[in-house]
Amino acid sequence: MPRFSIIVPSHGVAGRLGQALDSVLAQSFGDFELIPVCDAPDSPAAEVAARHAERDSRVAPVHAPPPEGLAGARNAGMRAATGTYLLFLDGDDVLVPGALGALDARLAETGQVDVLHFEHERVPWWEGETTNPAAPLLANTPDGAFAPERAPHHTGVRLPAWSAAWRRAFAAEQCLAFPRGHFTDVGWAGLAMLGAERVAVLRAVVVRHQARRQGSRLNLPGGHHADLLDQVELVLSRAADLEVPPARTGPLFEQLFATVLKTAAHRRLTTGRRAFFRRASALYRRHHPAGYRPPGGSPGVQHRLLAAGSYPAFAALRAARRGVSRAVAAVPRPRGLRTRLWYRAQLRRPLDANLAVYCAYWGRGYTCNPAAIHAKARELAPHIRSVFLVEADQAHTVPEGVEYAVIGSHRYWEVLARAKYLVNNANFAEGVVKRPGSVHLQTQHGTPLKTMGVDQSTYPVVAATTGSFGKLLGRVDRWDYNLSSNPHSTRVWERAFPGTYEQLEYGYPRNDVYLTATADDVARIRAELGVPEGARAVLYAPTHRDHHTGFEPGLDLEAFCAAAGEDVVVLLRAHYFYDRGGRGYGGRVVDVTAHRSSEDVCLAADALITDYSSIMFDYAVLDRPIVVYADDWDVYRETRGVCFDLMDGPPGPVARTPDELARVFRDGSYAGAESAALRARFRERFCAFDDGRAAERVVRRVLLGEPPEALPPVIPLAERVPAPAAATTPVRS
Repeated sequence: MPRFSIIVPSHGVAGRLGQALDSVLAQSFGDFELIPVCDAPDSPAAEVAARHAERDSRVAPVHAPPPEGLAGARNAGMRAATGTYLLFLDGDDVLVPGALGALDARLAETGQVDVLHFEHERVPWWEGETTNPAAPLLANTPDGAFAPERAPHHTGVRLPAWSAAWRRAFAAEQCLAFPRGHFTDVGWAGLAMLGAERVAVLRAVVVRHQARRQGSRLNLPGGHHADLLDQVELVLSRAADLEVPPARTGPLFEQLFATVLKTAAHRRLTTGRRAFFRRASALYRRHHPAGYRPPGGSPGVQHRLLAAGSYPAFAALRAARRGVSRAVAAVPRPRGLRTRLWYRAQLRRPLDANLAVYCAYWGRGYTCNPAAIHAKARELAPHIRSVFLVEADQAHTVPEGVEYAVIGSHRYWEVLARAKYLVNNANFAEGVVKRPGSVHLQTQHGTPLKTMGVDQSTYPVVAATTGSFGKLLGRVDRWDYNLSSNPHSTRVWERAFPGTYEQLEYGYPRNDVYLTATADDVARIRAELGVPEGARAVLYAPTHRDHHTGFEPGLDLEAFCAAAGEDVVVLLRAHYFYDRGGRGYGGRVVDVTAHRSSEDVCLAADALITDYSSIMFDYAVLDRPIVVYADDWDVYRETRGVCFDLMDGPPGPVARTPDELARVFRDGSYAGAESAALRARFRERFCAFDDGRAAERVVRRVLLGEPPEALPPVIPLAERVPAPAAATTPVRS
């Protein structure tokens, strides 16, 4: 029997779950079992848990459906637990180093106790002082093990469930389970302390609680705040059944109703405030302990108003305390006084429910996910007028029949002000206002290998060029939906761009063509790009390096062609930062950087060479050979930061020198069985949702408002048929 069973619910925190599990596995005290609780075997968190289980036999994942909530997840973990003591750890929190050793030592001192409370740190998500809110609550408790009546103010209801160790046999004897609904910690802790006979505290930090940028879910607006009253009623009813003396029920009553009154006065209670107050008043009168005297000052006034059921007076007091003034959000201003006035005037006009605005790569043209969604919207939602935003020098890239607006023009600001739907693969300008009722879809433009968003803050070279992370997150706050192409991306976006948006695991619309293009399409594109018939077209797509000031190919392409084989032709596609082309290549090297469609270029290529570009994830959808040229992996990893170790799971052979790279093409191993096996594992991990119907799912969900269950299901990977490579394409005369 392990000393500790550590239960880690993971719903909604897959991006941080790995850190939580690592903090447990890194403990010097090793007598534990670790039980991650995941939504389903195919959920993003389940993949993280499975990888940890492969590494360490003490990790034993279990599953609990999302509708069961936090309470159901913890209860599922308890059913699987076999340890002497239960510990609960939220999936976005961590154990501090030495935590389990300190708990074991304290339990050796106190002997068997039912509950051992301990301190925790609250770490602001970005800036601010770390606090220890549990320390003052534990300060005046006895030093050794004690009966609860010796410390009646130590009720447990002001501490989260993950700030204590709970004896498993005690929980079973008391038939303890986390009550359904929100505020489940209040019900659990209150019931546990009412049944406990021996309690102790550890005045040391065990858990580091990492605050979410979005804040606690319990503080969000919504009707779930009524659940607090359910938990209060549950605890106070149990206290009455047990005939707990007033000396203990008085502090319990006061602490519970302090939370109730705070909620009743808070802006998060957006609806049903009067009904909440009325029910709280009835509970107050029903469970008022004999001889209980309310506190002094303003809290005492609120107690008396609640006891009297006087909601009008309570509402007046609340209004007086909040004041009559509220900060008016300043309208961000585009450049130019006349433009600012024009934009502000347009913002006063009603939203156009049938207007959608699209933009890609800060206006670099009609391309990527926004273009694919735009095309599908014209088919499935023709009633919605679509306008694509482009820079003036890219207007020629917009296909005939597609309405567009030049960035910076009055028309640009007009459509941005009035469109209900805004779709982008980067971010709209700083001055764009998120209007109530508008819908912002962030499509992203690649699967992340390198660090993104706020994860970049610890890499000085990148952070210096990123700009204000505060402004970045202000733009993130405009997102309603964020598109993901695989579970890995879902986890990274959650951590790198913390916000309140909904993740759409639909795949990348731009990749649909990899499943719908035909052999004729491939032949046509190759001819357009100038690929000779019978040639092996190798796409070379290096990524941008933040520590370089311009494009550096990193490889002598003419020498590579000469060494790789006489039939090899290289298609060079530099990062889109350098998309103007014109690098002077000729012969067997074709510069396709300026070609409007990276999808066309990928379809034309028989194989891909890249270093760390996200194009590898898209190209993998085609199930064609990929070679990683990693001549500076260690430098890139240290200066840019990465989300995972590519060298541990590459999509194909890894070459570190030009000679190695040429050899894998010369001897054919780039397309051999070992390469195919690596690619299959890579595809399973990173091509989960790209099945050719991503754009349809996006349009139906976002523009047509169809429910998730009505959308086309993802086609299993084994059943997909990618566009044929030129090697299988008959030569046309």
